[in-house]
Amino acid sequence: MKILIIEDEPSLREIMQRALVQERYVVETAANYAEADAKIAAYSYDCILLDIMLPDGSGLDLLHHLKELRKRENVIIISARDSLDDKILGLDMGADDYLPKPFHTAELLARIKSVLRRGKSGGEMSLVLGNVTLEPDSSRVLINGKELVLLKKEFDILLYFMQRPNHLIDKSVLAEAVWGDHVDQADNFHFVYAQMKNLRRKLVEAGANIEIKAIYGFGYKLIPPAS
Repeated sequence: MKILIIEDEPSLREIMQRALVQERYVVETAANYAEADAKIAAYSYDCILLDIMLPDGSGLDLLHHLKELRKRENVIIISARDSLDDKILGLDMGADDYLPKPFHTAELLARIKSVLRRGKSGGEMSLVLGNVTLEPDSSRVLINGKELVLLKKEFDILLYFMQRPNHLIDKSVLAEAVWGDHVDQADNFHFVYAQMKNLRRKLVEAGANIEIKAIYGFGYKLIPPAS
């Protein structure tokens, strides 16, 4: 899961980033309107944590731009402006939740998990395809009820594909989604190939009846079992 933190206060931004990384999220940050606008235009996220008051613009304008781009990111507004009007306006504009400052990181994490479950899993706790069950909250994968042990990035890749069955995924899109925008500095995609090879092998060895198929020259596609 990939999260963008849009927050101009350095210490709070660092605290939020550290807490989210510990929860196994891929985390990127933006300190102002211009930086956030560029990231939103260039990348996709599972959740955006959005401060309303930024030094060079309004977070609500960013929210409006996000909807204009027809993007589907979950958005949690995080702001010291704890007025009813701000909350109603943000939710009316399409935000999924509103968390006033100050807040505990435990509450922030709970809110994120809640909107991700609603947005990606239809409110369910697990994703199920064929005989494979993936539990995002506990980071567990079960095949025919037996747990399959995966490394962190292997789990993140499988989660990404199980949210997008039958979708053709470009290797560069997969790399950016799972590893973050620092992947731009990579000279090749060998790290993607290595992780994919290990994940596909583990699925086969465990008897999974889903297949992540390599599409030569493009990327990968998760093929569910025939119904």
